[in-house]
Amino acid sequence: MLPVLIRFTFTSLWTQLLLYAVAVGTVGYIAFNGWRGAQGVLDPKTGTRAATNSTDKLLRALGFGVAGAGLAWFGLKYALPADAFPGGKGEGIPLHTYGVLLASGFITALTVAGRLAQDEWRKVKLVEGQWVDVEGPKKREQVMDMAFWVLIGGIGGSRLLFILVNWKDYARDWTQVLSLGGGLVFYGGLIGAAVAAWFFARSSGMDFLRLADVCIPTVSLGQCLGRLGCFSAGCCWGDVAPSHAATAVHFPGPGLAQDLLGRVGSSSSLAYSSQLEDSRFVVEATGQILHQAAPDAMRISDWVVQHGHTLGVYPTQLFESVGQLVLFVGLLYARRFRRFHGQIFALWLMSYAVLRSTVELFRGDVERGTLHGLLESLGAQGLAGAVPLEAWYNVSTSQFISLCMFAFGAVLLYQKGRRGAGEAAGGLGPTPSAA
Repeated sequence: MLPVLIRFTFTSLWTQLLLYAVAVGTVGYIAFNGWRGAQGVLDPKTGTRAATNSTDKLLRALGFGVAGAGLAWFGLKYALPADAFPGGKGEGIPLHTYGVLLASGFITALTVAGRLAQDEWRKVKLVEGQWVDVEGPKKREQVMDMAFWVLIGGIGGSRLLFILVNWKDYARDWTQVLSLGGGLVFYGGLIGAAVAAWFFARSSGMDFLRLADVCIPTVSLGQCLGRLGCFSAGCCWGDVAPSHAATAVHFPGPGLAQDLLGRVGSSSSLAYSSQLEDSRFVVEATGQILHQAAPDAMRISDWVVQHGHTLGVYPTQLFESVGQLVLFVGLLYARRFRRFHGQIFALWLMSYAVLRSTVELFRGDVERGTLHGLLESLGAQGLAGAVPLEAWYNVSTSQFISLCMFAFGAVLLYQKGRRGAGEAAGGLGPTPSAA
């Protein structure tokens, strides 16, 4: 576990000025991209766009710039001390492994999606004696432009689902909804990103299902790296494993995790913090969880305090990371044989639902939301007692969403499959090559 790669601090004047310069440059670059990516109004009859004018470009650049300035303001307030920025917290900028891997996953997925979009919509024409792809590069740019809205929708959706799952905690103080702390939920991000992509496809005159076939395999590629970030942060951990299990891993408590420079951090893993408050009992040799004291059993919270790290748990983050990589490769290969738009999308919905539901059987972070927790929060203590935390039928929020997602994918596959022959005859575009 390597939660923080390195922490940058801004205590001297020259480092503070450098950070201000980086913030201004970043906002300017965001605004420039808004200017450059402006598009004219789409004519639904001809499918073409009107030429953009300076006003359209200026308004779009202004919108992007305001959004970038807002992000820069939060960043400067967090990183700089109060004497360099009003209300500054002076926390510096910790380069979290989770954030680096999450960003790497997003950028990698976006790059591959752009390449696949260019191959998908390739349209070659003879221009001045040379064969030129006149459509593919435009679609690639559209996918790149869509990334901003997908990112906003994904972050908003993941945060919203986290709040809904933990609504009882936020009900005590709703101001915490706007705090920078808290967690994110992948399924919420997926739903939010899908909604943003649907609106973008509709406004751009693109077939959403065709776009989904192009982009959805890259979601697994990004999540493959993202789950490695979860492992580095000690979140999304697995259930307690028998002490002899070869796959068991331990997450550290405070004062153990180091950065790349060997400096020890004060924060502990989320898994350790959770087990520190767990009042249940465990038989370490077998990994059995009990609700009452028994021979050879020890209270979980006492065990982690004594050892300074968690009990051995299953590395569910790595399980899903490997599964997502297999899913990405498999769907890229399946694209060669698709018969209709939406087929790859439907296969991903069903395949990931099975993968996620399987991994959830090994998860141990009850904070993610389960049927037991839902019944308990509703005051149905008797029913909650009939669904123990460690029971296999104590389905999590993610498993419930997986069931719905699998059903939706199956219906889409069936309905579109019945019309697939006609669509295939109409052409699916060139067979895309793997990026």
